[in-house]
Amino acid sequence: MEKPKAYPRRKKGFERTSSLLTARIRKASETRGFAVTRVLTHWAEIVGEATAGISRPVDISYGRGGMGATLTVLTTGAQAPMLDMQKDQLREKVNAVYGYNAIARIRITQTAATGFAEGQAQFAHAPKKQAQPDPKILARATDAAKEIGDDGLRSALELLARNVITKNKHKA
Repeated sequence: MEKPKAYPRRKKGFERTSSLLTARIRKASETRGFAVTRVLTHWAEIVGEATAGISRPVDISYGRGGMGATLTVLTTGAQAPMLDMQKDQLREKVNAVYGYNAIARIRITQTAATGFAEGQAQFAHAPKKQAQPDPKILARATDAAKEIGDDGLRSALELLARNVITKNKHKA
């Protein structure tokens, strides 16, 4: 009968979750081709926020000749041409993480190489910028509600007046 695998003894008290899961994450990512998990976990730091917002690393495959690997990057259809133009810069940035020219080619895909369930491309949209209201509109809204004695009611009416004035301004 085979002895059960002994796990290293933990320290007393709390440990960081990352230290408990590092070995499991590394093993899972190595089966997907990522020898360096940093490409997965720090994608935004490696390629930049703008590129990370439109892409995600999916797979690293090694050819039979051993002349470098191919990194497969998932993106949306509209962003694929823009990402295609940045292939050389992406390859340089990823190879800087490895420390040598591990990635020879970058392949851009619009679905994951491993299946449809994992290939759902959902990238973060840029937050909408809040437009600053026109000072004239603010003055008109404040003037419309200046007679109200209750502070809560006055601020609510100012907000309502500001929204009405702004909406009417866009229709004209």
